[in-house]
Amino acid sequence: MKKKIVAALLLSSLGWTATQAQINVSPSLKEAIDAAVSSSKVIKNEDLALQKAGNEARAVWNKYLPVVSANATYAYLNNDLQLDIPTVSLPLTGAQLFEGSTRTHNEGNVFAAGVTAKQVIFSGGQIMNGAKALEAKNEGSQYMAELKKDELVKDVIYSFDQLRLLDQAELLLRESEVRLKKETERVEKAIEQGLAVPYDRDKIKLASLNLESKKAEISGKKALLYIKISSLTGYDDVQIAAVDYALVPIQVDTELDINERNELKAMQSFSKALDYSLKKEKGSLLPTVGAFASYSYASLFNANTTFPLPISGNQAQLNINQATLSPNWIVGGMLKWELFGGFERKHKIEAVKIDQHILSNKQEDAARMMNLQLRNNMVNYKVQTDQLSIADQKEKIAGNNLITAEKQYKLGLIGVTERISAETDIYEASLNKVQTLINQRQAALESYAAAQPLIHFIQVK
Repeated sequence: MKKKIVAALLLSSLGWTATQAQINVSPSLKEAIDAAVSSSKVIKNEDLALQKAGNEARAVWNKYLPVVSANATYAYLNNDLQLDIPTVSLPLTGAQLFEGSTRTHNEGNVFAAGVTAKQVIFSGGQIMNGAKALEAKNEGSQYMAELKKDELVKDVIYSFDQLRLLDQAELLLRESEVRLKKETERVEKAIEQGLAVPYDRDKIKLASLNLESKKAEISGKKALLYIKISSLTGYDDVQIAAVDYALVPIQVDTELDINERNELKAMQSFSKALDYSLKKEKGSLLPTVGAFASYSYASLFNANTTFPLPISGNQAQLNINQATLSPNWIVGGMLKWELFGGFERKHKIEAVKIDQHILSNKQEDAARMMNLQLRNNMVNYKVQTDQLSIADQKEKIAGNNLITAEKQYKLGLIGVTERISAETDIYEASLNKVQTLINQRQAALESYAAAQPLIHFIQVK
């Protein structure tokens, strides 16, 4: 791994001869990224919310479809009817008809059933524009949901990069342990021969204990990283350890722009949604036209009415075995036109226009801030890239100093303190080189994310 890192840093110090807008990742790292995206509950909930919003838009379109309903009713009637109408005198006899009030008693059975269909023919564009407004809003929400994927992708790559850093730190500690072990053996022999003092041995022992302390610290950090990566990807420890890739610089194309930012696309979609909403509200000024048709069956059976006969006052009874109305077809149209609604429609139209102005201001401000963010990220990327060659030179110098210190210490030209200081310097310089490389990779990811969704740049290699 160390050789790969050194080679990559040498490339960065020489400069790249070609530019390409892509982020190369290994197959195993790409699988880990995909696993994180597919297992994220936040992203799953976003997808479910988008499905729900899609259903709402389809429900509006469905208002163009006819509504068919069926009903059936049975009723038993039992009532008294009191009737008082003007008295009529018969011309010959002079008898009085309908004098006073007449009470009748009625009872019977009624059954009715029917099927009715209703359909909107014209809604002033309210249904169409309302549905398109929801679809445009849903499209904007989809763009915004993609931002969470970008954050997750960066988190996964950065977490694995940190794991590579800790692996490199362990490698450097093992190399230091080997060198200090040799120095300890040499000092022990020198003490036996009277050429060294126990102080030298104790200083080297103290340096070895410091290495043990760093190893324990690194082990704890790795355990925490494994837990974090497992929570992101759902991987177990074996799968995490199997993710392998070279820690190399990420190059950024300097021609990046913000035209493909999801936030801008989302605002454009939200702007379209408001345009459709405005058309919908204006459509409420027009009438709504619909059509309906029904087929019904109605029957009165086993019914009778008891009433007094005129003049004699005797009770008469009228029986009905069955009175049926079938088939009863009805076809027609209807128009509903709200001519005045208390200025409610006017206020709704004004509210949509205000929302359009607010969104327009947000779009202008967002575009300005995104351009600033991209420029800031590109500056940071350039700074971190320049730091790579410096970090490489520092490691080379520290490595040369270590070789010199080892020789001088053997010759007795420097003390044990200077020898251990050189050991510490090479560890810190080597680790700083890897950390600088990780910072450069993170700055590159942030620069790409400030221009387009990261998924557009990731390429398996």
